[in-house]
Amino acid sequence: MTFILGLTGSIGMGKSATANAFRRLGVPVHDADAAVHKLYSGRAAPLIEKAFPGTVTDGVVDRGRLGAAVLGNPEQLKKLEAIVHPLVREEEEAFLDHASALASVAVLDIPLLFETGAEKRCDAVLVVTAPAFLQRERVMRRPGMTEEKFAVILDKQMPDAEKRARSHFLVDTSRDFFSAEEQVRSILACLAARPGRVRHKVNKV
Repeated sequence: MTFILGLTGSIGMGKSATANAFRRLGVPVHDADAAVHKLYSGRAAPLIEKAFPGTVTDGVVDRGRLGAAVLGNPEQLKKLEAIVHPLVREEEEAFLDHASALASVAVLDIPLLFETGAEKRCDAVLVVTAPAFLQRERVMRRPGMTEEKFAVILDKQMPDAEKRARSHFLVDTSRDFFSAEEQVRSILACLAARPGRVRHKVNKV
């Protein structure tokens, strides 16, 4: 049976780089954000246009317009999530069906894993972490990022400390991504030696 490892971490922590480390080591990874991007130019587009008129152009969701429609508005955000989350879940289930025939470990890369209760679908959870000052430095280098946007994003994410407390594994990206990949190798070695659901925290940063 394939071991399902949930991968999460707040914005700017290095989650995408950690997911890529798993891929380089031959572990299949389902990227929830990538699934959303795909849906925004496919099945989700007409549903979003109906709920948020004027946010779709030529069959593709305009993320800027959609963001403006939901930014800072919890009710509108919930409406969007009610459309998108079930579709992403279908993509995830198809991925796991395929991965189960190929690998002993599969990774679900979900930014809001704890916030959406997705940890219940995982055998263990890995949280990617880094100091707050480094997180801010990374995020503020992103094109179009502002303090307001950063604050809104952080507000809808569980605090890093709480995520770390609820994790089974941690990857610290504060040094460099070579170090992070070595941590990934150690986690995979641990899982190989300990098959089945992990019920207690295995490591700490």
